[in-house]
Amino acid sequence: MEKDKVILEIPYGTRDFLPDEAAGKRAVENRLADLFVRWGYHEVVTPTLEYLDTLTMGSGRSLESHMFKFFDRNNRTVALRHEMTTPIARLAASRLKDHAMPLKLSYISNVYRYEQTQTGRQCEFYQAGVELMGSSSAVADAEIVALAIQGLLCSGLKAFKLCLGQVEFVNGIMDQYQLAGNVKENIKKTMEERDLVGLEHLVDSLDLPRNAKDVLKKIPLLHGNGDMLKSAYEMALNAQSRRALDNLAEIFSLLECYGVAQYVTFDLGIIRDFSYYTGMVFEAYTPGLGFPLCGGGRYDHMLSDFGNACPATGFAIGIERILLALERQGIARPESPKDVFVGYHEGKTAAAIARAEELRSEGKMVELSLSPQSEAEAVSYQREMGYKELVYIP
Repeated sequence: MEKDKVILEIPYGTRDFLPDEAAGKRAVENRLADLFVRWGYHEVVTPTLEYLDTLTMGSGRSLESHMFKFFDRNNRTVALRHEMTTPIARLAASRLKDHAMPLKLSYISNVYRYEQTQTGRQCEFYQAGVELMGSSSAVADAEIVALAIQGLLCSGLKAFKLCLGQVEFVNGIMDQYQLAGNVKENIKKTMEERDLVGLEHLVDSLDLPRNAKDVLKKIPLLHGNGDMLKSAYEMALNAQSRRALDNLAEIFSLLECYGVAQYVTFDLGIIRDFSYYTGMVFEAYTPGLGFPLCGGGRYDHMLSDFGNACPATGFAIGIERILLALERQGIARPESPKDVFVGYHEGKTAAAIARAEELRSEGKMVELSLSPQSEAEAVSYQREMGYKELVYIP
């Protein structure tokens, strides 16, 4: 009995998708894949396994403890990819280094992180996203943000907000007060965790003027519309932070041209990972979920780690989180079409096969009964399985 139990178990942090769940997942993925193609992004597929040295290039070393690691036959350490940006940066800097710029790539993949599982996130999870390489302009950033919004919309969501920030604003604020490197890292950690109490204690322990401490404590609270940007501008005493705010204003103006500005709000407390992102960053949230549906931003240094300096920006959408948000908001998941069920009477197998093939050639999704049945039995099965139409061969 114990052996049977082990055989039927699956590893911690993984899950099975039953037919209806898998159909909803695939429908969302197909919509996103079609959207990315329409925006001029070309799909790439990278190995599930990469060398550990590749995945920990640059800032990735801090995530090594969350990676699934193995040894290959030559005793080199490999790992399951923990996100997609690093593998695509490796691909762009090697196989596509002579490709015309800008380089626009998309993916739909599973990734792995060993961590405490939670609602909407397992150790194995699925992402869809894009990477835009070769442009440092606000136009590129605005395209990425607008495409992320369209991705959420095409998945079926309507109620969500995309929070837009800029890590250089926070970098500039900390530099203007000449904070030490370890202090910056600690402040970064509290901001990433949204630990306002921890931030307050940390800032109070610093040897800074009262007004400087007040500014640092206010950063996570700086969210809102254009008026908030104006008040943040008054806090910024250096060109670096003010350029960051100007950059956000320019991106927002372009998002108005896309007609998606109503989904966007500013949040200067969003920093994600300082060592990874170098400019604008964003996360999208929806009612009922306490974690982001998608996130991304500008990362201009990563390709330099692979020997091919190139500005870049991108995002990833969590597929399971989309499905969970749709379920909690009572929105029907996108479904694969169930067009026709073909049933038939005894002796009519050949005619039923011919009719099913004819319907499939017309582009319809068709299931053929595997044995003769009465028309009443065919009607019952058609309704139970949710087919729109029954074709019965008497």
